[in-house]
Amino acid sequence: MLNIILILVVIAVIVFIMVTARQPSDFCITRTGTVSAPASIVFTQVNDLQKWEAWSPWAKLDPNAANSFEGPASGVGAIMRWAGNNKVGVGSMTIIESRPDDLIRFKLEFLKPFKATNTAEFTFKSENAQTTVTWSMSGKNNFIGKAMGLIMNCDKMVGGQFEQGLASLKSIVEAQSPISP
Repeated sequence: MLNIILILVVIAVIVFIMVTARQPSDFCITRTGTVSAPASIVFTQVNDLQKWEAWSPWAKLDPNAANSFEGPASGVGAIMRWAGNNKVGVGSMTIIESRPDDLIRFKLEFLKPFKATNTAEFTFKSENAQTTVTWSMSGKNNFIGKAMGLIMNCDKMVGGQFEQGLASLKSIVEAQSPISP
């Protein structure tokens, strides 16, 4: 009987490894929102990492997280490092590309709870006093990332955080904008 149980466990582990290995190696999570303000105002809010605490969904998950800033106040080379509870972890983000009113690209480095390096980006498209903001994050799934994807919906989880952040960003920017409704 013990041999049968052992064989079934080995088979289950092999099947799990095979299914996990077949999961996508790349991921991309994207959410979009519309803000009633010029792109220049929205861009400024995102391009200055010290303004993130006002609208970032992760700042609300751990208001006591330790944040530090390096480099310029905004734009290429600006760095924010954080260390917080298990919901926000430990890591840093660095602006690696910044094109006014168009695009901001970040290098994200997560140290805890899992090590990962990803790319995040914001794009801004203005039309008729409205700006469409797209927030995305992409990267590679290692074996652990692939396995986690089998038991939790990372797109829904992280995408939900992006949606909350975009809603907060909208609220803050529209309160500052001279053309807000």
